[in-house]
This record gives sequence, structure tokens and C-alpha cells, in this order.
Amino acid sequence: MSLVENVEGHHASGSVSVAANGNSRASELHATLAKLKAAQRKQGAPDYDTRIEHLDKLEQMLVSKKHEIAKAIGMDFGVRSPHESLIAEVMVTVNAVKHARAHLHEWMETEPREVSWMFLPGRAEVVMQPVGVVGIISPWNYPVNLALGPLVSALAAGNRAFIKPSDLVPDTGELLKKLIAETFASDHVTVVTGGVDVAEAFSQLPFDHLVFTGSTRLGKVVMRAAAENLVPVTLELGGKSPAIVGESFSIAQAAQKIMMGKCFNAGQTCIAPDYVMVPKGRADAFVEECRAAFAAMYPRMLGNPDYTAIINDRHYDRLQATLKDARDRGAKIVELNPAKEDLDPNARKMAPQLVLHAKDDSILMQDEIFGPILPIRTYETLDDAIAYVNDHPRPLALYFFDHDQRRIDKILRETISGGVAINETLIHFAQDDLPFGGVGASGMGHYHAREGFEAFTKKKPVFYQSRINGTKLLRPPYGKNIDFALKMLLGK
Repeated sequence: MSLVENVEGHHASGSVSVAANGNSRASELHATLAKLKAAQRKQGAPDYDTRIEHLDKLEQMLVSKKHEIAKAIGMDFGVRSPHESLIAEVMVTVNAVKHARAHLHEWMETEPREVSWMFLPGRAEVVMQPVGVVGIISPWNYPVNLALGPLVSALAAGNRAFIKPSDLVPDTGELLKKLIAETFASDHVTVVTGGVDVAEAFSQLPFDHLVFTGSTRLGKVVMRAAAENLVPVTLELGGKSPAIVGESFSIAQAAQKIMMGKCFNAGQTCIAPDYVMVPKGRADAFVEECRAAFAAMYPRMLGNPDYTAIINDRHYDRLQATLKDARDRGAKIVELNPAKEDLDPNARKMAPQLVLHAKDDSILMQDEIFGPILPIRTYETLDDAIAYVNDHPRPLALYFFDHDQRRIDKILRETISGGVAINETLIHFAQDDLPFGGVGASGMGHYHAREGFEAFTKKKPVFYQSRINGTKLLRPPYGKNIDFALKMLLGK
């Protein structure tokens, strides 16, 4: 299966299949990677001061070009909230740079380890070594943060990087290519843009580590391609992230936070609440509170720069088809449209849709939604809610709204997800000292925080033998001395 066969993946990193001119583009990519690897071998691991310089350059680039970045993303989306771009693409990435810079000395330190008593007075340690060249395949939904966030970890760890942005955001991709070329040497960090042939060839390169952010289906394809060269992968995928409202939690407060998480970037977020579970008998109240919460944030959608459009016609049509499938199966759909506006499909602004009584076998409840559609389910007991979550693939995020620590502990203990936020949505991603990553179908590996540094670091074990040692006992010919030692260690 080629990546292009899965181009419908909701946050796929563009289409990726070998085209007629694939061989020539593949050769160019191999040559670029060879250049990066040659520089890595020649110059070796950068020291602390050099890595700080690299991080400083990245921060300066982001801050000085923040409005250009927001403008380019807006051009690709049609309408992308400039404030959302400045918050999610620039601010979050800059904060990650600052965190890495503040902790880099600690992360880089060699770790002393214990030596077994029989090998004393030797000593042991773990040395932090860059893996080499990190490949980054980034998606369209947060095209700057999800390209440069992994880059922060890669640079902190002393690596070089090769980035392939999604071809669904061409203006942003070309801007990234330009800005990176102006900021870093071409044998240190480089960006390649392109479509089908470039993306597939890129995923097949013999990187020292490959990061992919996209759909679960495409993640499998990328992992297969990487396996041909035994390239370790970090897969940041997706899934259906549940939001569970506890029985004693304010429905109004839960609705406000869930609608914020669902409507940020028009729901085109891998950790957006995908569906909500509320106590039985409270679904209607939750619908009304969602209506009020949305109206407070977006009294109008037309002409409102704060409300983001769907990325393209194909994804808009996919969302409409998902709604139709749910409706045809008997679901009740409630549109949130405070000003009763007539939204032009050609503009791709889509009003949030709350869906009640969706069938479990509907597209809505089977596939990640990746848009402003929110199914609402009810549960009788917390055990029922937990069982429903555990009966499905492990999600990238889980949100639980409750103030009772016993119930919170129960959720944390009895469910498995990539990450959790209690009484909030999305914000765990922006915690600079927390790792970010999925589990099972929602991904593998981490970046962010120390775990990101370690993901792109070879933790090299080193043993130093002392001049005085007893290892001659381990060499043949074996005799009475080793027999005595074994008897003392293992018994008769």
C-alpha cells in the first residue's frame, strides 16, 4: 500500500506515491541526506554553546517572522485565525525553545552508573550522543509547530534535520523552506517541498530517526517504509479522543472547555475532543450549554477572522458525508449557528454540529472526525464510560471533568491514552516539561521536554576498566580460582 492510497487520512501529510519522475527526485533527496550525514561525520557532535546558538537562531526566526508565518497559513486555509496561528504555531514553539535552552546543560550531562562489585574499581557511565540526521514529515493542520516542534528536540540533542512539510499547505511550506535556508546552513537543517513523488521517496530515506505526524493509516505506511532501512520512528498519530464529564461537574464549565477544544482550528486538531460522554439525563442540558459557549466565542462566523475554515474542499465534503451518514442512520443533529447565517460551502466555514444518538457503526463513531462535529453519548456509571473507551483503540488524548480525586485516579488507572488533561482540553500539549506522544493506534514515541531530547539521542553505555582488575579469572584456562569464585557466587 502506498501513501497516496490513504490520502483520505484526516490529517495526512499530503499524498505520497511514486510518480513517473520519482527516480530523479529520489536521487536528489538521497544526495541531500548524504550531504547532511557527511557534515555530521565531519563536524561531530556540537557542544553546548553551539546547540544554544542553534536554538537561539530558531527562536529569532520565529519571533521576527511571526506575522509572515500567520499570513502564509491563512492563505493555505482560506481563513485561519491569526491569533490561533500566533498562539499554536509561534508561541508554543518559542516556549519549547526556551524550555530546551534552560534545561540543555542538565540533559547533556553524562550519567554515572553503578558498577557491579566484582568489576570494581572500574567505572561506568552513559554518554549522550546525537543520533545523526532526523527526518521530519509534518502535516497540514499545524504546519509550523508540527514541523519545528520536533526540530527543537532534534537541535537540542545535537542533530541535523531534513523536513518535508505537507503539500496541502504550499504557501507555508515554501515560507518554511525560505526561512530555514536563511537561518541555517544547508548541511545543517533543510526543507524540501513537493507532492506525491517527494513524500514517498522521503519516507524511504535511511535517516537516523524519522518523525511522522499524520493519520494512523498513513503512520503504518511510513513505518513500513522506514523498516526497510531499520530507521527508528516516532509516530504522532490520532484517533478518537474522548471527553468524559463527571456526574458532579458543572455542565456549563465542561461545555465551555470542550467547545474551546473542539472549535480551535475548527476541530482540525489531532487532540481535539472527538466525542463527549455525559451522565444519563444531562445530554440536553449539555447541548444548550454548548450552544451558549459557542455563541460567546463566535457570535458570528461570516467575516469573523477568529473562526477558521476547513482546509480544502475534499475535507469539507468528507465532513458533510460523515454527517449525512449519521443522519441517515437516525442520529439527531443540532447545528450551532448563533446569527443564523447562510454559510457558503465554497468558503468552507462549517458551523459546529452536535450529534446525538449516533450509531456505533457510523462513520462518525468509527473514524477520527477532524472537524467541528461533536457526537454526544450518555453513560449510566463511570465504569460504563471507561468500558466504552477501553473497547476502542487507545486515543491520543483523554479529557476528564471532575473534582473528585478518587474518580480522577480511577480514570488514570483504568484507561490508557497518549495523554490526559483533567478539567481542560488541549492544554497538556503546551506544557513544556511534559512529553507528548501516542500509544497503540495513536502513535509511538515522544517529543517535547527531556523525552524529546532523549528520543533523538543515543544513550551510549561506556565501561572504563581499571588498571587493577580481576577479569583474568574470566579467561581460560579455568581453574581452582574461578571454581571457588563461582561457588561463592552461586553456591554448590
